[in-house]
Amino acid sequence: MANPIVLIAEELSPATVEALGPDFDIRSVDGTDRPALLAALADASAILIRSATQVDAEAIAAAKSLKVIARAGVGLDNVDIKSATEAGVMVVNAPTSNIISAAELTVGHILSLARHIPAAHGALADGQWKRSKYTGVELFEKTIGIIGLGRIGALITARMQAFGTRVVAYDPYVTAARAQQLGVTLLPLEELLAQSDFVTIHMPKTPETTGMIADDQLALMKPTAFIVNVARGGLIDEAALHRALTAGTIAGAGLDVFVSEPPSGSPLLGLPNIVVTPHLGASTDEAQEKAGVSVAKSVRLALSGELVPDAVNVAGGVIDPTVRPGIPLMEKLGQVFAGLADSPVTGVDVEIRGEIVEFDVSVLKLAALKGLFTNVVSESVSYVNAPLLAEQRGLAVRLITDPTSDEYRNLLTIRGVLSDGAQISVSGTLTGTKQVEKIVEINGYDVEVPVADHLIVMIYTDRPGIVAVYGKEFGDAGINIAGMQISRREAGGQALSVLTVDSPVPDGLLDKVRTAIRADLLREIDITE
Repeated sequence: MANPIVLIAEELSPATVEALGPDFDIRSVDGTDRPALLAALADASAILIRSATQVDAEAIAAAKSLKVIARAGVGLDNVDIKSATEAGVMVVNAPTSNIISAAELTVGHILSLARHIPAAHGALADGQWKRSKYTGVELFEKTIGIIGLGRIGALITARMQAFGTRVVAYDPYVTAARAQQLGVTLLPLEELLAQSDFVTIHMPKTPETTGMIADDQLALMKPTAFIVNVARGGLIDEAALHRALTAGTIAGAGLDVFVSEPPSGSPLLGLPNIVVTPHLGASTDEAQEKAGVSVAKSVRLALSGELVPDAVNVAGGVIDPTVRPGIPLMEKLGQVFAGLADSPVTGVDVEIRGEIVEFDVSVLKLAALKGLFTNVVSESVSYVNAPLLAEQRGLAVRLITDPTSDEYRNLLTIRGVLSDGAQISVSGTLTGTKQVEKIVEINGYDVEVPVADHLIVMIYTDRPGIVAVYGKEFGDAGINIAGMQISRREAGGQALSVLTVDSPVPDGLLDKVRTAIRADLLREIDITE
């Protein structure tokens, strides 16, 4: 079988290619050469890009085998995420690759503004010795205002506190406990602007945050204050900033990002009290290498069908280590559930019980759906398209959590209703220090069976000698029974038997066993890794 084709459309570091490993056919194409790109995408399983390659609806439609689009960076403006999702293509980026570089550039802008470093350099390089003109200010005991106390904001906090500054922040989604942990005082935006000597913005660009710093906000700042934006162009209204800088409303500004890039003809570029850089936030050797290696690892995970924490079109996000072991178990429970169903499923409840619900367990719902559809539909099932497959089939899916689990530390259950009104369920848990995967309930019957590649589930009327009957049938066919458990509610009533066997069951054998024991249910379930 040929190795999957991974297309590299822009220059990436050798470490990126090394991180992909030897299991792929790696090809290169100039992503800006549209005809060449579309032709190369025809049989590609993955494409790695930066900012120059446009992966739009046309490109995605041309890539019939595409499973993942990987952007070696943070922004995704050049990827049509909606079209990718509709096509079942995962989109990944490297959201943390540049956070240190961006934080350090912010500090560089603050220092440049405080000490007039770029202007002083320019004057001296031009033969002018103007020490008195470029008298600056110390950072010591100044107030630094951070708008957006996320990962970059927290890094800047630590670096600025080393200068002996007071750090205040505005972020409606940060708790007081988190701010206290960072040594930061939370303030309303208006108070932050009024108190700060330096303001730096680290917010995502949304309709709500676009232009969030305009004339009214700049008017609240001290005339000696500076403002910095290395996050997203447009968070500061550029026309309002020009008015504030020319009128002396604020002392200066540092910009790495602009509404239009490059900002050709912008009146901001000619002002003496502004420091500008050409979108250098991620432009360090370390950030570029980390971005490439990160997405290469994501491609490997995606092409092996695993969950990719940095996938932007998959619900969830970063997965807590406590939750992660439940993902493969839930996938297998989904396959068992599908194997038990003898008519279409109309509704599914994914139930998570126990202490694990303290964390974000939404990924376990995705894992259940992926397992449910793995052996049901003809197309390849991923964490991206599993919810779409459910929606297309009118399958109602709920995630139910409960911190109480009576018998097990954590209990994962898939419970569903079939089109004929029947109800089925399967539950599992992880036991011991080795986190052994076990099935502990099927259709209301209590069992405790390690998850195996080949399972046989039978429901029949309990009577003496029945185990010997099916044991002989399997033995005569050369099927070794590795494990077995029988559960029943009362003597002489219905019994459920779960067998783990070492190999697949030959065609026709189950019908023979069904006739011999007159089973109400008999299913062979093969778990696909």
